[in-house]
Amino acid sequence: MTVFIALFPLIILISLGYLLQRKRFVQPEFWANSEKLNYFILFPVLLFNNLASVELNLATIFPLLQAFFVIVLGALAILWLLKRIYAIPVARFGVYVQSQVRFNTYIGLALMGTLYGTAGMQMFAMLIAVAIPVVNIFSVMAFSEGQSGRWYDTLLAIGKNPLILGCVVGVLFNLSGLQLFSGLKSLLNILAATSLPLGLLSVGAALQFNQLSKGLLRLSTNTFSRLLIMPCLAFLAGWCLGLNELQSIILVTFFALPTASAAYILTRYFQGDSQLMAGVISLQTLCFMGSFPLLMWLFYSV
Repeated sequence: MTVFIALFPLIILISLGYLLQRKRFVQPEFWANSEKLNYFILFPVLLFNNLASVELNLATIFPLLQAFFVIVLGALAILWLLKRIYAIPVARFGVYVQSQVRFNTYIGLALMGTLYGTAGMQMFAMLIAVAIPVVNIFSVMAFSEGQSGRWYDTLLAIGKNPLILGCVVGVLFNLSGLQLFSGLKSLLNILAATSLPLGLLSVGAALQFNQLSKGLLRLSTNTFSRLLIMPCLAFLAGWCLGLNELQSIILVTFFALPTASAAYILTRYFQGDSQLMAGVISLQTLCFMGSFPLLMWLFYSV
């Protein structure tokens, strides 16, 4: 029941964003502008806030990072092998990679505080501080074959990515031992608090269910592997590495998340199969509402 309670506001906000976009309640430009505001200012502030105050406990996060790299590198190795065997076009291969290794940070952070409290939120923040740059780099590499110039340009863009910078600055501030004065801290808290609701509305507005009828087998395969196989591998990796229950739950939750809405932007930039990517994002986001409670019940009886 706790999982359903935690998911309820997410479902409502995502559904509201979808309905507002469909009914043209606001001008289409609103969504582009709100995503830009969130991407460059509000969400980096949220990441900074979480990492600037977190207790950086390497003993806690190191096993999580071990499991993260084992799962991601293993999945990528399998995908690259399948690419060679079946001669998968680069335009489609980049979609497959993003659908398996990228994650919706808005949904993840919105769940953490409700389900796992401060400890879970801080652990998740430390995990995504590493995961965000890693999955972005691998996503670029998947699209970059034969496009070396664009690969270089995009890697430079990743280095200036505001989400990555928010993570890096947050960690450095934490390590510095400095303290924010109360007025600035209150301002950052207010800005951070607006990020997740706006982000979840934007997730809903970006859904394109009209793409679900195209390439249904590919959509279903990518959704099944991301929402069920990847979290099952995460649970197995956590068990093999001796993670405690909270660490295991955080890891499984991370790999149970649907892929990032921003994957569509990168796909279009590299002239990939953007219709397939839009369908994957939409189907994974929709199915997550059912797959996540099932996983929590199977693995942890939550």
